[in-house]
Amino acid sequence: MGKKLVIIDTDCGIDDAQAIMMALVAPEVEVLGITCTFGNAAVDDVCQNVLRVLSVCERNEVIPVFRGSAGPLVGADNPFSDHFGSDGLGDVIQDKDPQWEKKIQKEHSVNAMIRLVSENQNQVSLVALGPLTNLALAVRLDPGFPQKLRELYVMGGNMEGKGNVTLCAEFNFALDPESAYIVLEEYLCPTHIASWEFSCRNGLTWEFFEELINQDAPAARFMKAITSQCSAYSKTSLKNKRDVYFGSVFVSYDAYAMAACIDSSLVTESIACPVRVELLGSLGRGMMALDRTNQLKKSHSVFVLTKCDVAKFSQLLMDSLRQPRKK
Repeated sequence: MGKKLVIIDTDCGIDDAQAIMMALVAPEVEVLGITCTFGNAAVDDVCQNVLRVLSVCERNEVIPVFRGSAGPLVGADNPFSDHFGSDGLGDVIQDKDPQWEKKIQKEHSVNAMIRLVSENQNQVSLVALGPLTNLALAVRLDPGFPQKLRELYVMGGNMEGKGNVTLCAEFNFALDPESAYIVLEEYLCPTHIASWEFSCRNGLTWEFFEELINQDAPAARFMKAITSQCSAYSKTSLKNKRDVYFGSVFVSYDAYAMAACIDSSLVTESIACPVRVELLGSLGRGMMALDRTNQLKKSHSVFVLTKCDVAKFSQLLMDSLRQPRKK
């Protein structure tokens, strides 16, 4: 069998960088392109972050990078989180590339996504790591786009109405609830959701994190640099018992969706049911609701991941910062 063809849609922050590195070293994966969207940072910063990751991994001349949505479908606010720094990578990179725009493809992310999938129908796995704006626009431009995908993996949403940026919503869905709604209503391809709770409940120890970033390899040194501020925040939260999710374990959120795409056997338990994203209400906007009693009468179910093989996941993380880069 040939390699699994993958498109990565990302708002490249630190955990996105980890997920991208994981895909780059997976021998069974071929990354067709990386499409950028706003989220952890402004879309121009996201583009530069992706180029930086590819450069560290010696793949910047191999994988095309596309600039996409600069904001949500509705509203003009871009409430970027500062958890990963203002640039999404911890504000530690000083030598910004003045020529970065010349290295970005002229084709828009949404157009590139539609083209690449149309050229490889029913072969492409799309891994969405940020707000789903590019994906929503893709189905509006090409209503048949979802049916051309092999599968979709999403890092986002929540299972129990517990939010991490609002009272009831997870970051990626909260930044563009309308796009999340469109994708989970209209993408009828096999869809796998790595929710916020799933990531948190399959977290790793801080001892593992120290071993991970202290490997003697360029990628590990890069990850050590960009995680220096947010890991310190998380450890302080743990010491002060202030935040059970951000502090008690090391969680590389986006890497869970990527790992599930790379190795489906890593997922040991999931819930198959319809879901819907709430668009109304001052408290519930952006929340993902699981319909376990078929009240929505939807014909399409998704797989909401609940448990994973932590040992396999740990190995994928370790290999992503240790192995020689694929060419």
